[in-house]
Amino acid sequence: MTGILNCAQNLLERTTRPFDFLAPLALRIYLAPVFIMAGSNKLRHAEYLGPYFESLGIPAPELMVYVAGLTELLGGIALLAGLAVRWATLPLMFTMLVAAATAHWENGWHALPETELTMPWEWRTDLIEEANTRKEAARSLLKEHGNYGWLTETGSITILKNGIEFAATYFIMLLALLYLGAGRFLSIDYWIAMRWRNRDNC
Repeated sequence: MTGILNCAQNLLERTTRPFDFLAPLALRIYLAPVFIMAGSNKLRHAEYLGPYFESLGIPAPELMVYVAGLTELLGGIALLAGLAVRWATLPLMFTMLVAAATAHWENGWHALPETELTMPWEWRTDLIEEANTRKEAARSLLKEHGNYGWLTETGSITILKNGIEFAATYFIMLLALLYLGAGRFLSIDYWIAMRWRNRDNC
């Protein structure tokens, strides 16, 4: 039985190894626009975000808006190009930790409220109940006084709870890239490494 399992495992590894570049590529393609858009928005609206950063207790808030914006914008571009990906993940992971600790922590885990099931590590279930109460109130008002069918035609009505879920998810994805790297073939990192490896062999 052990021999069969080992053979099956070896077969799986041999079959999937030629496509191992797809996982880091998918992570990069998913994360790059998230950070590029977030960074661009921060830089575009820096004058308005300074007071918000200050309210979060972030030191030198006006400067930190630009630091965070440039970190996300340039980091997102690096992820997209597959250039210095392992290095790019480090400041991006730091921005996610800061965002989680300052802007989202007090709202618990979930970004959106859940009606029945929730994560066992959610620590603000009171906010879930309050958010859902407000959602039902908003839904009732819209059904009574608005064109509810039209309003919900492209998506249901919800209340943003704004917990750390997204920041934590992006952190975990960046952590995976820190160890996986940019991946083979479709990254600048790969071709730089190949060029230097060939030079070393000569």
